Amino acid sequence: MSRMSTLPKRLQPMLATLTEAPFDDADWVFEDKYDGFRMIAEIRRGKVALYSRNGKIISRSYIEVAKALEGVKGDAVIDGELVAIGKDGVSHFQLLQNALRHEAKLLYCAFDLMFQNAVDLRKQPLLERKERLKAILPSHRLIAFSRHRKANGKKFFAEAERKGLEGVMAKRADSAYASGSRTADWLKIKTAKRQEVVIAGFTAPRRTRPFFGALVLAVREDDTWRYIGHVGTGFSHKVLEDLHAKLVKLTTPKSPFPAKVKDEGATTWVEPALVAEVKFAEWTSKGELRQPVYLGLRTDKRAKDVVRERERPRKQSFPLAKARKKD
Repeated sequence: MSRMSTLPKRLQPMLATLTEAPFDDADWVFEDKYDGFRMIAEIRRGKVALYSRNGKIISRSYIEVAKALEGVKGDAVIDGELVAIGKDGVSHFQLLQNALRHEAKLLYCAFDLMFQNAVDLRKQPLLERKERLKAILPSHRLIAFSRHRKANGKKFFAEAERKGLEGVMAKRADSAYASGSRTADWLKIKTAKRQEVVIAGFTAPRRTRPFFGALVLAVREDDTWRYIGHVGTGFSHKVLEDLHAKLVKLTTPKSPFPAKVKDEGATTWVEPALVAEVKFAEWTSKGELRQPVYLGLRTDKRAKDVVRERERPRKQSFPLAKARKKD
């Protein structure tokens, strides 16, 4: 089953909170924010099980990575990100499908260690867990240790922008690992705005474009579907063809929205089941995406869990940091 609730609590990944700007703080460390998808690796007696963020066992899809992780010293549960590296040396979410066809380089970037030889490390400080993780990882072309930088988050973020990275992760150096929880001890700071979306329909193709014109996008809000705009860019011919084949199997006569939306007369509705990711310029005053660009489908999250991701100001994100400085 694919529901996260089917995963043991100990295997559920810790989640980060989106915040608005980079910062410097001696109590924090900073890592690359990888442009891929989360993957938990459980190594037990030399056998490896790989899990996606929503609990799917995906070992068979990434056999080479699983085999590489057989070289981990002892039993372990590792948290990391599976990415595809482009010719520019940077991870790109769009390349993950290419990697499955051996057209891009796969890499598992390990950044945390939850268990080691049946010992629960989740209450140990982050930097201690990372030190233990580095010591047990095998030297392999498909595995990388996620290095970090202390204190200088603004400089690291500027470097991430220059390199074209998705952003940076900020983590409290002494933080525990909170399985299955989204906390302010881990923060994500993006170089460009991105949002997970649910596909609610597609419009008829225009001019020379085949298959469809644009996708109708939605997020979950108050137990209903909220319209957040259309996306009509970011598709190659192959993506148009493959995505259309998936969408026609989900067609339904009724709109999922409580009110009318743009271009309904040219829209084919689909069951809101497919999750995608887009990048965009900003949110409009109506709560719609401005200038969205399609990046790809995500299979690691349920549609009904997709909500608008809102940035939290730093002062709301770090209540513990302020309290500690007063002590």
